[in-house]
Amino acid sequence: MNTRFCTGLDRLLAEPGLVRPLAGRRVALLAHPASVTHGLAHALDALAALPGVKLSAAFGPQHGLRGDKQDNMAESPDYVDPALGIPVFSLYGEARRPSAAMMDSFDALLVDMQDLGCRIYTFITTLRYALEEAARHGKSVWVLDRPNPVGRPVEGLLLRAGWESFVGAGPLPMRHGLTLGELARWFIAELRLDVDCQVVAMAGWKPDAAPGHGWPLAERAWVNPSPNAPNLFMARAYAGTVMLEGTTLSEGRGTTRPLELFGAPALDTRALVAEMRALAPHWLAGCRLRECWFEPTFHKHAGQLCAGVQIHVETGHYDHAAFRPWRLMALAFKALRRLEPGYPLWRDFPYEYEYDRLAIDLINGSPSLREWVDDAAAAPEDLDALASADENAWNEIRRPYLLYP
Repeated sequence: MNTRFCTGLDRLLAEPGLVRPLAGRRVALLAHPASVTHGLAHALDALAALPGVKLSAAFGPQHGLRGDKQDNMAESPDYVDPALGIPVFSLYGEARRPSAAMMDSFDALLVDMQDLGCRIYTFITTLRYALEEAARHGKSVWVLDRPNPVGRPVEGLLLRAGWESFVGAGPLPMRHGLTLGELARWFIAELRLDVDCQVVAMAGWKPDAAPGHGWPLAERAWVNPSPNAPNLFMARAYAGTVMLEGTTLSEGRGTTRPLELFGAPALDTRALVAEMRALAPHWLAGCRLRECWFEPTFHKHAGQLCAGVQIHVETGHYDHAAFRPWRLMALAFKALRRLEPGYPLWRDFPYEYEYDRLAIDLINGSPSLREWVDDAAAAPEDLDALASADENAWNEIRRPYLLYP
């Protein structure tokens, strides 16, 4: 390798001793569009060319193995890979959990998915389901580890019992600060799974190193893990801006900067930002807010001019330790509610196959954030006290599962 940093996939491809235990076994791959080598070959193609690996099946999570679906709740079908002749099973179609027939197609499952470090990202839930079914069917799971692009910071309320969903795989905070391999270790302990699972760890990952702070900027190209994850800056903001999916405000889908901005027609952004600064100026640290205008070509407010705010976390505007996107967006909701108490903020619609609970509550793993926003007497200090207790608890819980200094 010509780089000091290696993903688990690149290590598997480069080190014969790692791949040797797969000899004679049927191997499946769970991957998505960002599952690429340092040279940008897709993992499926790279593994198919690797001597000693017999690929028997592949799996695609939400948005597909190769990235075929743009929006949420847009399902992918099963198909046969035209080059390899192996079945490609969709885990975001008729099934979201691998079936017994799917599990029968392999002996060892390689999981290679780039995560965004946020609880709501559904690849985490797909990992959980794969581990549970592997335990049930006596299969092996190898997690080929990749960076958490937003590093180690922890933020947000822990998901409460009974609020598990496809966007809430367990009692994690919104920003969990783990890699997918570390999450696998936590899932196995949390769920008490008896499963043969190993993590092919990265080499040279330095989660606190500037300027990437989790993403090796000088050594790794960014490939969208999902269609609306176009860059590192979106990933940094995502733990806050994803909450916009549960609101009537646009999160910028249908623009070239999705989930880095928010807005709506007739929104008074100048008054909104001023109210945010008056309420909790320290919650705006680590970034720069810029008033802007945008017109989505699809999704919410399509074809309408929206007044908006873009969250800038590029070099020069970004302080990794200070930036808290979950609090920032919570503050935006609170400020809007104070300015316009009757604003129809919460969006009531089917969200990730949940029909009876509000999307904003599913996203946050409980009604707590929504109730704080809607309570005129609740202050920023009240939400901060709840979140800080959960964040401190999670920092202790996750400690045994960390693989990287």
